[in-house]
Amino acid sequence: MSDDHVNCGGFDRRTFLKTSLGAATAIGAPGLGLRVAFGQDTEEKPKKIKSSRSKGFGKAKHVIVLYMRGGASHLDTFDPKPGQATGGPFKALQTKASGMKISEHLPRLAENGHRFSIVRSMNSREGSHERAMYQNTTGYLPAGPVRHPDFGALVASECGKKDFDLPSFVSLGGGTVNGGGFLGVEFAPFVVGNPGALPENLAYPKGVDGKRFRRRWDLLKGIEKTFGKGRSPSLIKGHKNMIEKASKFMHSPRLKAFDVMQEKDEVRKRYGDNRFGKGVLVARRLVEVGVPFVQVNLGGWDTHRNNFESVKRLSGVFDPAFASLLEDLDDRKILDETLILWIGDFGRTPKINANNGRDHYPRAWSFAMAGGGIQGGRVIGATNANGTRVAKDEVLPRDLFATMGHCLGLDSTKENFSSAGRPITVVDQKGKLIKDLVN
Repeated sequence: MSDDHVNCGGFDRRTFLKTSLGAATAIGAPGLGLRVAFGQDTEEKPKKIKSSRSKGFGKAKHVIVLYMRGGASHLDTFDPKPGQATGGPFKALQTKASGMKISEHLPRLAENGHRFSIVRSMNSREGSHERAMYQNTTGYLPAGPVRHPDFGALVASECGKKDFDLPSFVSLGGGTVNGGGFLGVEFAPFVVGNPGALPENLAYPKGVDGKRFRRRWDLLKGIEKTFGKGRSPSLIKGHKNMIEKASKFMHSPRLKAFDVMQEKDEVRKRYGDNRFGKGVLVARRLVEVGVPFVQVNLGGWDTHRNNFESVKRLSGVFDPAFASLLEDLDDRKILDETLILWIGDFGRTPKINANNGRDHYPRAWSFAMAGGGIQGGRVIGATNANGTRVAKDEVLPRDLFATMGHCLGLDSTKENFSSAGRPITVVDQKGKLIKDLVN
């Protein structure tokens, strides 16, 4: 199965900009598509947890998720078992962290072993792509008519800055699963399908310059004063906020964060001259200018056939990008406030099938984390000798999200309400903090 099965939660870049910014420049009133890109500020601010605080509590100000669509084999990436029948042909490589070995095809990450940690004991129990992606991007399992928001939408809602002139949730290299979910489309991601260049459709329409735009803007304000009489103040306020954010986005000096050509050739080369490498570089640039949540997607991991050839190639894509991200954020002294998660749908079967591939396997697999209060150089949990089951310190997806919420300083007991009025906490209350990651 390819990674094209995703039902994207946000509008693509071209549709969004055409429906909102194009309207703003042409007639001074953007379409409702603008709500997709900008998280509206909430009156209630996130509350701090008053107990069970660890060294990692509340350190994260930004989140970068590197999402491996299709699910990567733990045995061929972060939990190698050379010499076992299930281990495959890859050798293990010692990292700079004591006791941490990873695939030989991740040499740049091996040099950064002290900067990230691995959890080798995830059991997600969901072998369907759709349900697994839902769980690993929201922290919840699908539940009837309720559509939970992506964690990025939740962060945009809880942590989005007032009057910020860029989207609070950006997805690079494709869309996400649920988008804003029951929080609404205003918190869904701004989707950039081809990262590295400035978003399209930002220029004024033909025949309109800055001076003419400002005249139209002033005219719109006059029209709205008349239009607002006798109508709902909240609707008028919401409309006003949207068009103001459209104008801010168009004229924001931070827009250049999307343009990797602002970086030196050697920097772009370090991350990789491919869509994922450019996306990770853009992610670094976006968090540097204040964007709270960025997801970068890398597809191709559904390796039912030719697993080892595919994983070697994909490792050559994500290894330099992930390593460069760690190095650059550390050099800039912002790694400790930027939470990084490397994760996919699930793992792959330890048993190698007749097509030299690996199938879906949620019972035992790995993910990696860094920054934002996460301690580096650690290996949490373990699988057994052949990688078929969790042998130590089982972790569930809800534990991961409890830990991420903890690092962000979110009030885990705060409730949002679905469209049906059902109260749903920010993170699943059954989730437990992965203490060895944050202490």
